[in-house]
Amino acid sequence: MFVSEANILHADLDSFYASVEQRDDPALRGLPVIVGGGVVLAASYEAKAFGVRTAMGGRQARALCPHAVVVPPRMSAYSQASRAVFEVFHDTTPLVEPLSVDEAFLDVSGLRRVSGTPVQIGVRLRDQVRDRVGLPITVGIARTKFLAKVASQEAKPDGLLLVPPDRELAFLHPLPVRRLWGVGAKTADKLRAHGIETVADVAELSESMLSSMVGGAMGRQLYALSRNIDRRRVVTGHRRRSVGAQRALGRAGTSMSPGEVDAVVLNLIDRITRRMRTAERTGRTVVLRLRFDDFGRATRSHTMPRATASTEAILCAARALVTAAGPLIAERGLTLIGFAVCNIDRDGAQQLELPFVDAVDARDSLTIDAAIDRVRGRYGNAALTRGVLVGRDPVLEMPMLPD
Repeated sequence: MFVSEANILHADLDSFYASVEQRDDPALRGLPVIVGGGVVLAASYEAKAFGVRTAMGGRQARALCPHAVVVPPRMSAYSQASRAVFEVFHDTTPLVEPLSVDEAFLDVSGLRRVSGTPVQIGVRLRDQVRDRVGLPITVGIARTKFLAKVASQEAKPDGLLLVPPDRELAFLHPLPVRRLWGVGAKTADKLRAHGIETVADVAELSESMLSSMVGGAMGRQLYALSRNIDRRRVVTGHRRRSVGAQRALGRAGTSMSPGEVDAVVLNLIDRITRRMRTAERTGRTVVLRLRFDDFGRATRSHTMPRATASTEAILCAARALVTAAGPLIAERGLTLIGFAVCNIDRDGAQQLELPFVDAVDARDSLTIDAAIDRVRGRYGNAALTRGVLVGRDPVLEMPMLPD
C-alpha cells in the first residue's frame, strides 16, 4: 500500500511578542519577560516556567513571577517581524497557508530535487528565520496537517521534529487528549470523567461511543484525529471569512461604566470597519464575544438586511448587542469584549443602505468614512481620533495577516 511522505511543515514562532522584545533589547535575553501590564499578551519561556500564561491578569502574573520584566507591547515591531518571517516562508515554498501572524503550514512536496528532504528544508528554514529575522522558530514535519502541528508543539521551544509515516500512531497515542484539535478544558473533563486520559484511550473507542460522550461533530473529529485521519491539504489564497478585533480588559473591566465599555466598543468597530474598507470587503452579520470574571464566555449575533462596511451601521448593531447583554455583563463582570463581522459579501460591493438610518444618512456616513480613511492613510491611524476616545487608553492594533 502506498503511503505518502511526511511533506507538511508546521512552522511556529516561539513566544512571538516576547521573543521580539528579547531580540531588540539584549538586556532582556535570559530574563522572564511579560508583554503587557493589565493582561499578559505574551510571556517568554523564562516567565512561562513560573506559570505565567497568555491572557492571564497582570496582577496574577506578577505574583507568580515577581522578578519578571514587564514591557509595553510594540505592535508595529511585531507586524514587521511577521512580514519578514512570511517572506522566509514564501522563499521556501509557494504553498504556504497562514494560520496567524506567527505560524503557518508549508507543503514542500515536489521540492526534494531542488531543496532536499523535508528535514533539510526545515533546518534551512529555521536557520534563515534566525539569520534574517533574529527569532527562534519551531518546525514540526509530518504527513498530515494535524500531526505536523502536534509535532511542533512537542518540539518547542526552538526545535525541529519529524514524525515518520511508519511511526505516526506510536508518536501520537501516548500524548494527552488535549493534543487533539478541538479538545479544550471542558471536553477534556468530559473525557476524563470516563477514564480517558490519552489519545490511545480515545482511539480504542468507536465513533458512536465518542459521539455519546462529547456530541456528534466532536465525536467524529476525535475518532478521525486519534487515528491521524486528516485529508486536508495546505491551501493558499483563501480570503478571510470574517474580520474581527477584541480587547482583553482584565479585572479592570468588571468595574467599567457603560460609557467606558461603549468607548471600547466604538474603538473596536472603528478598527474593524477600517480594515474592511481597506480590503474592499462588506459583511452582514455582527458577532459579539464576551468573557466574564468567572471565566465563562458568551456569544451574541445580529444579521443586517444587507452587507456593508459602514462604521455607523455596524456600530449601531454592535451597540444593540452590548445593550441586550447588559444584565449578563452586570451580573458576571466583563474581562474581554470582541467583535467580528462575518457573512462576508464575496463580491465586496459596498452597500449604501444601513439598517438603522435612512438612505441620505447612509450616503453621508460612507462619505465621512471615506474621508477619514484618506486622512489616516496619508498621516497614520492616530491622525484622527473620535472625540469620545480622547484621553482614553487606546485599543492595541494587533498584528494582522494580509487579506
